[in-house]
Amino acid sequence: MEQKSENLAGGTVSIGKARAVKGNQVPWKERIAYAMSDFGCNTVFQILGTYFLVFCTDTLGVAVAATTGLFALTAIIDSIDGVFWGQMIDRTHTKWGKSRPYWLWFSIPFAVFCVMAFSAPSFIMGSETAKIIWIYIAYIGAKVLYSAINIPVTSILPALTSNPKERVTLSTIRQFFGNFGSALFLPLTLPAVAFLGTMVGDGESGTKSAPGWTIWAIILGVITVIAMFTAFRGTNERVVTRDSKRSVPMRESVKAIKGNYPWFIIIFINFVFWGAFAIRSSALPYYFKYNLGQEALGSLTLLGTVLQLATTALVPFFVGRIGKRNTMMIGMVGTILSQLLLFLSEKTGGNVPIILIAVACFYLSQGLIGALIAVMLSDAVDFGEWRNGIRAEGFVTSFSSFSAKLGMGIGSMILAAVLAMGHYIESTGGSAVTQPDSALNSISLGFIWIPLLGYVLSAAALAFNNVDKFEDQMARELEEKHARELAE
Repeated sequence: MEQKSENLAGGTVSIGKARAVKGNQVPWKERIAYAMSDFGCNTVFQILGTYFLVFCTDTLGVAVAATTGLFALTAIIDSIDGVFWGQMIDRTHTKWGKSRPYWLWFSIPFAVFCVMAFSAPSFIMGSETAKIIWIYIAYIGAKVLYSAINIPVTSILPALTSNPKERVTLSTIRQFFGNFGSALFLPLTLPAVAFLGTMVGDGESGTKSAPGWTIWAIILGVITVIAMFTAFRGTNERVVTRDSKRSVPMRESVKAIKGNYPWFIIIFINFVFWGAFAIRSSALPYYFKYNLGQEALGSLTLLGTVLQLATTALVPFFVGRIGKRNTMMIGMVGTILSQLLLFLSEKTGGNVPIILIAVACFYLSQGLIGALIAVMLSDAVDFGEWRNGIRAEGFVTSFSSFSAKLGMGIGSMILAAVLAMGHYIESTGGSAVTQPDSALNSISLGFIWIPLLGYVLSAAALAFNNVDKFEDQMARELEEKHARELAE
């Protein structure tokens, strides 16, 4: 066995070509059940992230400046609720385990608040203040409850298996199903809303129909609940450790991130990457509607989410040959290239073929990234226990949701602020709106340049993650430690 030593945040460990951990193989039925958790989360939450701002401005007629405060407040709340849910998971002991019960308890309330976020009850329509209060309650409630069901999706992964390769497989299948949910429902949203609005006949045209949005949100909410219940029934928390059988207090949980540089890196990436993603996603409908004058093409490009399925399915293949970090780096470089291609298309007068190539490049690259973030967080859980002797799945992984939601909240806030500074004109009623050049420039900034900066920063941080070099040794030693603890 080839061995060498490497300094790791103040300590020296032996690194070698250790054998991969065997066993703890998760059956296919359970793999699919676990994947349904991400399918359920993405089904309606992706719609919320992409179209909520458009619904507020173009259907409810809320001033874009008013939404800036909402996203700022949500970002503050997200900095608290993620850690709260993480601590709750670490203190939960039920016959179902620590993470699974949250899918049973909170999936229905989450769906209800998502429906509220796309509803326009008559009692709020006559008052700007009432509209603002309504969207604040609905959006904040949806975001908080999303943490309640999404943090367990990540925190349960280290409990499903201790095998690093099996974790990649689980996360890949989960991401595949999550991407499938996006690929299926995002492109359908605008046509479905327009169709449902016409069926209801509320007098509004196309995607301005509030009942159309509400009915579509109800359909997606029901699918979300069914998917989360399926995940609850079909998974099993099989990795039992000393810490998983007791309530880990906060003062001990914090020790799990002491010197845990893989955790700091992935949390930073989670914050910056998903913040950039949120800005780009929210700016997309505006960009295609106003900058290009091709709103239908914007919906069509969302079909590109199908391409994520292909590269997501290939993640285990790439990881087995070049490692997790290098696989994710290819994805990061691809997202950077896609933004540069969008700039090229803009410089050539909105060249549609270049736009389609850029969109394809983006989604193909995204498929290599999403599946590996959860795996790297599981690595951080193991690293915290390996280095510090404390295993706190809930606390360590809760910062995944915290950092992603904080990034997405700040991203949405930045886009709203940029649109307001560009004097964006809210579109209500049936008449078309001509945006000033300043608004078009702001939309371009939100769709191309700000996301590009986020992807560059994410790639730079990823370059410092070297867990691949010693993950097999770490997994083997932790399994031996867990066996000793359980025997005692």
